[in-house]
Amino acid sequence: MGDDNPTKKSDWLRSAIMTIVASGSPSARASNHTHFVVDQLGRSIVAGEYPADTMIPLDPDLCEMFDVSRTVVREAKKTLAAKGMIASKAKVGTHVRPSDEWNMFDEDVLRWHTSVKNPGRFYDELFEIRLIFEPAAAASAARRANEVECDRLYALCDALAGATSRADFAVADYEFHHHVLKLSGNRFLQSLGDMVQTALYSLFLIEANEQFKEVKAEVAQNHRDIARAIASGVPEAAHKAMLKVITEGHARTRATV
Repeated sequence: MGDDNPTKKSDWLRSAIMTIVASGSPSARASNHTHFVVDQLGRSIVAGEYPADTMIPLDPDLCEMFDVSRTVVREAKKTLAAKGMIASKAKVGTHVRPSDEWNMFDEDVLRWHTSVKNPGRFYDELFEIRLIFEPAAAASAARRANEVECDRLYALCDALAGATSRADFAVADYEFHHHVLKLSGNRFLQSLGDMVQTALYSLFLIEANEQFKEVKAEVAQNHRDIARAIASGVPEAAHKAMLKVITEGHARTRATV
């Protein structure tokens, strides 16, 4: 169950992180007008420029604002409606729906949240959902994994300790948690973890601080405790060690946002 090509995996992660933090650009507009309008309106809604229950501009105004056709505007609004962000009523207009009705697992919605200037609540919610499923995944991995499968976890602990850049540190951390989810044997956990952690680590890179140099030895050791518990087949210890890693990681990150 080990990763067949760790290098390829790292390249994929770097690409995913860059995609999720990429902002709208003139090139995006040139290639896809609908995508451009969706991106601009989505960012504005997430940033609070159009609060819940307020109306967004009428179609003619949006056409003029973005210099696009009414067909483009209508398609863009359909896309945002499918994400749970807006709703239209005949003869009334289109209003923004409350944020607790948005599809938070939509890639665009995640990406827009990473671009918010002060994403404190977003950070908290990402860590909260990790606390729900990752300790349980670690415990499940301890019941299933064998020594060979855990070699990859130990190698990633070494990568954390030896990271020389913020990106390398983030990639090693991501891959460690991804591998734990894989060892749990639950495909739903793997997919959920990929979405949550890609958004989380993209935020880490945006912050671009050098804190990892001060804490990487401690972080690597804490992750090694998880690996050891899984390799030893002790679910309770794996659960506890994962809980510690996530809780301490949240405290460090929250202090910077």
